[in-house]
Amino acid sequence: MVRIEEGREVKDELIKKACNLAMEAHSLSSGKPYIYKKKSGSMDVFFAFAGNWSVDGWYSSTCFGEKKINISLFPSLKSVGTDEVAMVNKAFASRFEHILNDSSLKNEVEKAMSDGKQIVFAGHSSGGPIAILAALWCLEHCCTRPNDNLVYPYCITFGSPLVGDRIWSHALRRENWASYFIHFVMKYDIVPQMMFAPLSSIQEWLQAIFDFINPKSRNYQHEAVVRSNDASKNFFMTVMRSASSVASYAACNLKGCTNFLLETVSNIVQLSPYRPFGTYIFCTGNGKLVVVENPDAVLQLLFYCAQMSSETEVDEVVARSLNEHLLYRKEMQESLEMLDVVHLNNLTDIPLSSNAIALASDEVVTMNLALNDLGLSTRARLCLRAAGEWEKQKRKNEEKIDGNKNSITEGLSKIQEYQTKCDIQKVGYYDAFKLQETIDDFNANVKRLELAGIWDEIIEMLKRYELPDSFEGRKEWIKLGTQFRLQVEPLDIANYYRHLKNEDTGPYMIRARPKRYRFTQRWLEHEERVQTGERSESCFWAEVEELRNKPIMEVQNRILSLETKAWDWSQSGLLGDDVFFPESTFTKWWKQLPTQHRLTSWISGKINS
Repeated sequence: MVRIEEGREVKDELIKKACNLAMEAHSLSSGKPYIYKKKSGSMDVFFAFAGNWSVDGWYSSTCFGEKKINISLFPSLKSVGTDEVAMVNKAFASRFEHILNDSSLKNEVEKAMSDGKQIVFAGHSSGGPIAILAALWCLEHCCTRPNDNLVYPYCITFGSPLVGDRIWSHALRRENWASYFIHFVMKYDIVPQMMFAPLSSIQEWLQAIFDFINPKSRNYQHEAVVRSNDASKNFFMTVMRSASSVASYAACNLKGCTNFLLETVSNIVQLSPYRPFGTYIFCTGNGKLVVVENPDAVLQLLFYCAQMSSETEVDEVVARSLNEHLLYRKEMQESLEMLDVVHLNNLTDIPLSSNAIALASDEVVTMNLALNDLGLSTRARLCLRAAGEWEKQKRKNEEKIDGNKNSITEGLSKIQEYQTKCDIQKVGYYDAFKLQETIDDFNANVKRLELAGIWDEIIEMLKRYELPDSFEGRKEWIKLGTQFRLQVEPLDIANYYRHLKNEDTGPYMIRARPKRYRFTQRWLEHEERVQTGERSESCFWAEVEELRNKPIMEVQNRILSLETKAWDWSQSGLLGDDVFFPESTFTKWWKQLPTQHRLTSWISGKINS
C-alpha cells in the first residue's frame, strides 16, 4: 500500500487498476470520452478518461491557455478572504464541461456516491486533467452535503500536465481535499512540465510530439522520430528553460529574496500560472517511489528530476522523456511489487550532499538514497530545504496567531460588558459609542483598537500566504472571527460616522470597511455555503446611516429589504434589542418614515415593547 497524507493508505491493486484503465482509455478508438468500470460484488468504481491529441485540446488563445474557473461548478476554488478565483486551463475545462453536460457521467457518479462506492477517477496524459476536474466536481457536489454513506473519491493520474494555479492548490489544502489527488510522474517525463511553457515557444513542434504519443498516429512510439527529429530536442529544451524560470523564481521567493531585479524580470518575462497540488509520487526508474506532499517542493522536483548532468546526455534524456510518458503501466507493475516507498516529509533535514550521511538518522539516510536516485544536485536540495523551511515558518506563524486567542476572547468579553452596561442604561452601545461621552466609551475604543491590531496582523499574513492553507477553514477561527465581527464592527461603523464631516467621504461599505471584517464574513459564508454578502448582519448600522441621509423615494426598495433582513436577524438573535430602544438612531429614523414606505408593523411592536 502507498501511504499518503493524514495516514491514509491506497491499495496497490487500486493503483494498478487505475493505471491499466487510464492507459486503456489513452488508446480508446471508439471516440468515447471515458471508460466506466464497476465489478459485481466490489465497492470500487472507476472512471478513466481519454486524452486529446490536438493543439486546441491543450491550449486556448491566451499565452498559457488559462482562464478563471467556472465558480458555479467549483465554488471552493478560490481564496476565501480575498475572493480571488482560481485559474484553470481553458481547453481542459471546456472538455470536462462538455463531458459533464453531454454524457451520463453526472448520473453515474451520483449513483455510485449514493451507494457508498469507492470512486476512482483516473487519467493518463491529457486524460489526467479531465480526471482531476471530475474528481473536484464530485467533491464539490457530492461531498459537501450530509451523507452517512459518504466515501470520498480518489483521483489518480499518470504523467498528467498541470491544470490549475497556486490558488487552486491553496483551496484544496484549505478544504482538506488535496490528499485525495495522487499524481505519478516518471523521472524524465516531460509532459507534466509542458504547461510551464507558453504556446508561442513550442507551437511549431507540438503536433509532432502529440503524434509520437498518440496511439492513433502512424508515428506513435516511432523511435526514429525521436532520435532524428530536432522537434523533440527543441521541444524538450524549450520546456526545460521555461520550467527553470518558474522554479528559480519560486525558489527565490521561498528563500526570501527581495532582489528588485527578480521583481523586474517577473514583470518582463511572463511566467506560467500553473502549479502542482495534491500528493506527487516520483518514479525513480529503478523501482523506488518517492512521495512528496509539499506543493512548493513538488514544483522544484518537476524541474530538477529531468536535469542532465552533462550535454552529452541530451539525446538520451530527450528520447527517454517521451518514451517514459508511455511506460506507466510497466512502471506501476514493477515499482508496486518492490514496495520501496520513501516519503519526503521532513524536508528541512534533507542533506545537501549525496555523501553527507555520517551520524545521520535512518530516515535521513533513506531520504538521501532516494534523492540520489532522482539525481538531485546540491542546488536542488537547497530548494527542497527552502520549501520545508517555508512550510515550517507558516506553522510557526500559526502558532503565534493561536497564542492570541485568549487576548481576543478577553477583549471581546470587555466589549460584551460595555454592551451590557449600555443596555441597562437603555442606550444602545452603537449610539453610546458614537457619542463618546463617558470613560466606558473611551475604554471600549481602546479595546476596539487592540483587537483591530491583532486581526489586521492575521489578515496581512493571509494576504501574503504566510499561514498554512488550512487556516481559513479552521472552525474555531471562523467562530471567533464571526463573534469579533458581530460585536466590534458596529463600533467601527459608529466611529466612522462620528468623524464623518461631509457626504464626499462616502458610505462606510464602499470607502472604509476594513479587510478584517470582509475576510471573517467570507469565512462564515464559505463554511455555510451561501453567496458572498448573505451574512452582512454586522453592517446593519452602516446601511441605516446611509439610508437615513437619502431621499426616501430613491431608496424605498432598500428600506424594505433592510426591514426584511432586520426581521430575520432579530429572530435569530443576530440583532440585539438595543437597536429598537426609543432613542436609538434606527428608531428615530424609522419613525420619520411615511407609513407606506414600511414593510411591516413588527418593528413598531419591538419599539413599543
